Amino acid sequence: MKRYLSYFLFLLVTLSGWSQQKQNVYAVAFYNLENLFDTERDMSIYDEDFTPGGAYAWTQDKYQKKINNMSYAISKLAKEYTNDGPAFIGVSEVENQKVLEDLVHAKSLSSVGYGIVHYDSPDRRGIDVALLYNPKLFSVTSSRVYPYIMPEEPDFRTRDVLLVNGVLAGEDFHVIVNHWPSRRGDKSSYSREFAASISKGIADSIYKANPKAKIVIMGDLNDDPFNKSVKTVLGAKGKQKDVKPGELYNPFWQLLKKGIGSLFYQGNWNLFDQIIISQSLLQKDSSLMFWRAEVFNRDFLIQKEGANKGYPLRTFSGNRFLNGYSDHFPTIVYFSKN
Repeated sequence: MKRYLSYFLFLLVTLSGWSQQKQNVYAVAFYNLENLFDTERDMSIYDEDFTPGGAYAWTQDKYQKKINNMSYAISKLAKEYTNDGPAFIGVSEVENQKVLEDLVHAKSLSSVGYGIVHYDSPDRRGIDVALLYNPKLFSVTSSRVYPYIMPEEPDFRTRDVLLVNGVLAGEDFHVIVNHWPSRRGDKSSYSREFAASISKGIADSIYKANPKAKIVIMGDLNDDPFNKSVKTVLGAKGKQKDVKPGELYNPFWQLLKKGIGSLFYQGNWNLFDQIIISQSLLQKDSSLMFWRAEVFNRDFLIQKEGANKGYPLRTFSGNRFLNGYSDHFPTIVYFSKN
């Protein structure tokens, strides 16, 4: 009897300690929602494929299944290590405010009460970036967008860069959400390098005002950590010991070296979905300190059969509706509270 009582007390103390530790962990996430369009035709953008009469026969039933799937996936993010899930989630490939409202009001997420920061961008497909935030954990103080206007190609239209300023765990936080140009075309690398320079300029101006500023740069960068846009233009380092004050750390570099990716592209795993942090979040005297990063590649997000077995379970294969999630896995960074 004493042995069982001792085991019970040990279990109780262990669970209590773990619960307490989860209260001291904060998570931030990024997720490419892969073409989260409503079913209505918007004549100002190229969204005709995502209408009932379009190439994907995008009906209200399919749209609702997509909303339910994405909200369920988001509801599972970071729950192993935090009680409340991510404090905020950067998202990309969303058509408008309406789809975001439908997403956060879906059954799986409605109890959280997520706030939304969204601006319509000039992207010709009509896809934008946005930030969802849990107001119990993160309070927004201001936001704005930085347009992508490249002097060499003034008519090129793509997603704006979103800056959201707020407070997390008593600390001022600056979140920069990106979706850089795709890999189509001969000049695509230069386009992403230009996009990287916008985020770098934002981060540098924040650092100049406050050398200890807490900055998070996140997004679908359409490049890996070792590509020029991320490694050279942003200057994001892959090892903590190499990061100097005023510089950036990219924890996803090491994950990619281990063969862990967030999407499968042209025959290879890539890690385009990255969350890059300021050196101030590596300091032991900071109230919030980087703990770990992960690609959220849980089993329910993975295709189980066919030619794409083992890859992210997406919404469509060609024009065939798979009732999946996204062609990208979400990514998460965790901070511990000292």
